[in-house]
Amino acid sequence: MPETPTVLVLGGGPDAEREVSLASASAVASALRAAGYPVHEETIDRPGDAQLAAMPGDVVAPILHGRFGEGGPLQDLLDRGDRPYLGAGPAPARLAMDKVASKAIAASLGLAVSPTAVLDGQDPVCPLPLPVVVKPVREGSTVGLSVCRTRRAWDTAHAEAARSGAPTMIEPYIPGREMTVSVVGGRPLPVIEIVPASGLYDYAAKYERDDTAYILSPAVPDAPALGRTALALAEAIGAAELSRVDFILGDDGTPWVLEINTMPGFTDHSLLPMAARAGGMEMPDLWARLVDRAVARHVQGRCA
Repeated sequence: MPETPTVLVLGGGPDAEREVSLASASAVASALRAAGYPVHEETIDRPGDAQLAAMPGDVVAPILHGRFGEGGPLQDLLDRGDRPYLGAGPAPARLAMDKVASKAIAASLGLAVSPTAVLDGQDPVCPLPLPVVVKPVREGSTVGLSVCRTRRAWDTAHAEAARSGAPTMIEPYIPGREMTVSVVGGRPLPVIEIVPASGLYDYAAKYERDDTAYILSPAVPDAPALGRTALALAEAIGAAELSRVDFILGDDGTPWVLEINTMPGFTDHSLLPMAARAGGMEMPDLWARLVDRAVARHVQGRCA
């Protein structure tokens, strides 16, 4: 391994979050260059082993969002190669991408999770009292998410989910404040509160509009407890190196776990970069640390 390895930054992918992935990958490549690393960028769809192996680079940074790039299949490819890579391995990636499984792990830790039902495309009756949230089990960036406050909204969401054929989950809608805690290198970063102007932090509020407010280190009853909760879930899943845990802080102060993301966004609208800067860590330093740790893990694995 060279003293200053070349980093292969992958972006794109075949999932619904492709455009977000490309923006994140570009930002990561810029940060790595600012940290002094030679960078090779590749836009991918769904590469095979030979195609991936032919791409130059000593260390791989797979900056993809969605089921293929973030949820296990790409990590399987990377494991079959002989290069260190950043982020979660295949098993943690699959657990985090499966929102039902990750909620079950959170529940096993004693964390607050809401009841969850699986949508039955053949049964039009909602199994939980309205209002409910309907969302795909294995998507990110609120792709396919619906908040159903009325029977008509439920009927529409049910029909769309049934047509998609994708596993879909149903949760109670919990009123409260949306919080997120990023975890990097085994430590939680400052809490961020998300205040979308529309009331719903959907795909447009995340990436397309500029009217969402982000409050760093908001006034909450116990911010350190939110950090400990995020870290506990990240460690249990195996994603404490790089992840982000999202919560709803209920009106009674309960921190309800929503989900964990193993490759958070790195666009100019993204939350982890904001939290890192608030914690005194700029992006070049963050990515330099992640590269160093990926190389160290790879060396340890080969010596084991």
